[in-house]
This record gives sequence, C-alpha cells and structure tokens, in this order.
Amino acid sequence: MNSTPPIADIDLRRASVCQLLHWLAVGRVQPQALADVYQTAIERINPELNAYVDLRPGLLQEQARTATHRRRDGVLGRLDGIPIALKDNFDMAGWPTRAGLPGREQPVQDDAHVVARLRASGAVLVGKTNMDEAALGAATDNPHYGPTQNPYKPGYSAGGSSGGAAAAVAAGLAAAAVGSDSLGSIRIPASYCGVYALKPTHGEISARGMLPAARRLDAVGLLARSANDLTVLLQVLAGYDADDARSRRRRVAFSPPDWEPGNLRAGLLPDLAAIGVEPDVIEVFEAALARLPRELGERRTVDFSDWNFARTRRAGLLLMEAEMLGTFAEDLADTARPVSPRLREMLGYAARKSAADYAIADRVLDAATLKMRRLFAQIDVLVLPTTPQGAFPLDVPAPDSAADLTSFASLAGCPAVSIPMGALPDGRPIGLQFVGARGSDLRLLELAAVCSSTLDAEPTYPAIA
Repeated sequence: MNSTPPIADIDLRRASVCQLLHWLAVGRVQPQALADVYQTAIERINPELNAYVDLRPGLLQEQARTATHRRRDGVLGRLDGIPIALKDNFDMAGWPTRAGLPGREQPVQDDAHVVARLRASGAVLVGKTNMDEAALGAATDNPHYGPTQNPYKPGYSAGGSSGGAAAAVAAGLAAAAVGSDSLGSIRIPASYCGVYALKPTHGEISARGMLPAARRLDAVGLLARSANDLTVLLQVLAGYDADDARSRRRRVAFSPPDWEPGNLRAGLLPDLAAIGVEPDVIEVFEAALARLPRELGERRTVDFSDWNFARTRRAGLLLMEAEMLGTFAEDLADTARPVSPRLREMLGYAARKSAADYAIADRVLDAATLKMRRLFAQIDVLVLPTTPQGAFPLDVPAPDSAADLTSFASLAGCPAVSIPMGALPDGRPIGLQFVGARGSDLRLLELAAVCSSTLDAEPTYPAIA
C-alpha cells in the first residue's frame, strides 16, 4: 500500500514547474487533479485579483484529461499537464486577442508560434491574463477590464504591461506564464510581484502571432516561480521561425552555462540614487550584493555617463507609439467602442512628431548596440535593481521612471533576468536584474539560479492567495 501522503492544494499551487513535473512523473498527482486545484483557486481568488480576463473552464478540463491520457500511454511532451497562463496579446485559436482593448471580440483562427509550441509540449493553457491597454503602460490598470491587484499589497499595482500574468503566477493561479516585453513589460511586474522573469535575446523566441508594440523591441517574455523553470520554458519555446522577420537564426549555439562564479566580472552602476532609484530599493539591493560576495566575482564600476536612462526610455516609447498608430488604427477609429483618452493621447504624441523625430529615436537602438558591445567587452554581466521603485498605489499615475532600468536591455536586444532579491519595509517585493550580452541567456539563467539559492529572497506568501 502506498503510504505517501497526498500533496496539499496550496503546496501544488506554490510549487515550481520542475517540482510539478517530478510529482506528475512519479504519479503523486494527475493532470486532471492539478487542473481542478488551479480551477478552484481561480474561481475563489480571481474575482478579487483580476489576473485573468478570459477563462474557459471546460477547455481547461479537456486539456487536462488529454494530458492524463498521454501520461497513461507514455507519450509525453516537455510540459505535459503544467498549467500556464497567456497574456491577452497572443493569438490562441478560437479565442479573441483583446490586447486590453474594448472592441476586439472576434476569435482568431490560428495559434501564435509560442502557443503552438506550448500545445505541442503538452502544457495546459489556463486562460488569458489582464494587461495594460494595447500593452502601453506599467500598471495593468485597464480602463475596460479593471485593475489587477498586487498579490502582496492589495490596492497597489501589479506592474505592467504583463501585470495579470505576473499576478497569476505569484498568487498560485498558474505555474508559469507567457507575456511580452518591449521596454520592461515582463520584468517590471516580476519585480513588483516577487516572481522570476526572462526577457530573452531579441528574436530568440518567435513573436509571430503576438500583437506587436514595436517590432524592433518586442520580445516574448517568461514568468515563473524559479530560475530553473525559466530555463525549461526557454528550451521549449526558443528556436528559429522563418515566418517571423525578427526571428534569430543562431550562427552558433547559446553561450553555454559555464561561468565560474568566482571568475565572473560583474558590472555595477556608480550612483543609483543619481538615476532616480529610491533609497529603500538601494538598501535592499546593497544588502543583496553583500550576501553574494563569491557569486558575483570581481565587481567593476561601469561608466554609464553617456547613457541618459530617462531620455532613451522616452525614445523607445516613441518607437512603440508610432508603430501602434498603424497597428491600432481601427481601434482608434471605432467610436462605438472607443479606446481610453489616455491611450489616444499617448498615440497622439507620436502623431504630432515628424519622420525625422522617429529616425532620431530609432538611432538610439544603434547607440544601445554599440554601448552593449563596449560594455560586455569589459564585464560579463550588468547587475542592477529591476525597477527604481516598488509597486505603487493604483490610485496614482504610474511613475514615468518604472522602465528606466529595464529599457537598456530592450533597446540593445540583450537578454535580462529578474529574480526576487527581498522586500521593502512594508513587504512589497523588489527584483534584482542581470543583463548579459546577446546569446548569453543560459548563462544568465545559471547565474540567476545560483544567486537566488543564496539569497532565498522570495517574500512571504501573498496576501491574495
């Protein structure tokens, strides 16, 4: 007789993808039972959290039953039976891709590239998550679908624009999630919600079927409860796609995860306060660095005097807003289901700019590439806070600086990983960010896993859970 006790529902919801895969493999839980646990939690918690905006419980159970049959027959995908959430700017056949807008109710016919890969891996797709309107924002306070609450601090933002996805992972309503990141939209909510995030090298994961914000910046982003989970997800989703013009065909493989932590050259900015990082964040960051004396190896101060974080972030926004004028032209013209005044105003800013203004902003990407080349000739990894501040109240505007520390990796096309590094005095999580040269995704994830083991900095469990 098997005397192994059943796994408590809350432990299933707090488990990493890797832990769940182990329990599924040894038969301690079945995909249908796991789906039931998540479905029950979603029904209880989502009305308050508002992480999901589109759910089809019948389809969740149908996928879980199919995964159970596959496990019985021994034909398995890499993520078979794992519940994963999807940001609502990815196409999923039979579902609308609303992108946080009021008029997009028509179901699409085809899966996005990442959705097709998730299905092929056996993942159970839970539903579509809330986001900022048109993915333009850092709050996930959507005027049409309502705000997503921060699981650790109700009444505060979950960050954006992938806030619903991050909140779902943090609150145990998905084991992992797929979102998008153009200037920090996956890493900002990861920092605010105390979870792990990866923005891969630009073009490493196909963005086909993802509603674009700015194609030269857009990246598929990943959210999970451990760095090792991000590695599994990257291995499932990465690869060349001939139907995506930005897809990256590797001339060589990923840089192998072979850094020796003691020989690492870690770059640090000379004065975080001077670029607007709040004192409480600096205190948590310095405490984290003090706990990683060997893991970060040799520490070098890097020169960013030629890089204006606020100005370059604004240039990236202009690229997004200008491209969105075309992407969302029909939405802007829809008077029956109008977009918000805020979105109209932001896109109107781009409409008032000239082609020369756009060209000047576009050159920032070339400047970022050159900066990246010079930087990573001197160091192996850039280490900095993920965000200059923690989550902010939902009743105040999002700080303009929210993406200041995340935008460099986006503009330069670099991979970046955010891990929890601790909490602010009132319990709000805050993230630690690693940025590496293009192609160093696996190395960053290895470093993130080593550092997170030392820090053990996941905050206490969320208030909403």
